[in-house]
Amino acid sequence: MITPLPNIKVTTHQIPEWHHIPNTSIQSKPLMIYHGAFNATTTELEKHLGEVGGVVPQWVYTMYRQTHFHSTTHEVLAVTSGSARLCFGGEENPERFEPTVQRGDLIIVPAGVGHRLLEELDGHQEDFQLLGAYPPGKQWDMCYGTQSEDAEVQRIKDVAWFRQDPLYGVDGPALYV
Repeated sequence: MITPLPNIKVTTHQIPEWHHIPNTSIQSKPLMIYHGAFNATTTELEKHLGEVGGVVPQWVYTMYRQTHFHSTTHEVLAVTSGSARLCFGGEENPERFEPTVQRGDLIIVPAGVGHRLLEELDGHQEDFQLLGAYPPGKQWDMCYGTQSEDAEVQRIKDVAWFRQDPLYGVDGPALYV
């Protein structure tokens, strides 16, 4: 169900601030993608994440098509069906990251990192869906990179990193960045 820790492939990216999107500039925690991290149904994954306890699943949906970021929490996104091309960092940012993700990938989006759906990819029978999860007690907000969000951006420095890896618990890639 969960890829054994020694077999996991992880991609990490630091993305500089772009206009009013702070990206990883405030905390220097990277965007992380655990490739092929799980082979589980949404229900099985929700149960696993609940048992690990590092995050609490809150929704199942796709990703918004408008660039946005969160200033109150880091976000864990698990691709539960389909595949898509995403944009991290802001679509005009020359140092943006545009990965293709697919069912089984888990993405850790640090607070402040702009993200959006660019396109769902054809050839898959299932719509692109994500399971969104956040550290216990955290609620997400929506910021869009406007000048009026300076106060929200400032609070990112106080957002605590994960106490345990969202997928692996007391050990795992998120704890070593």
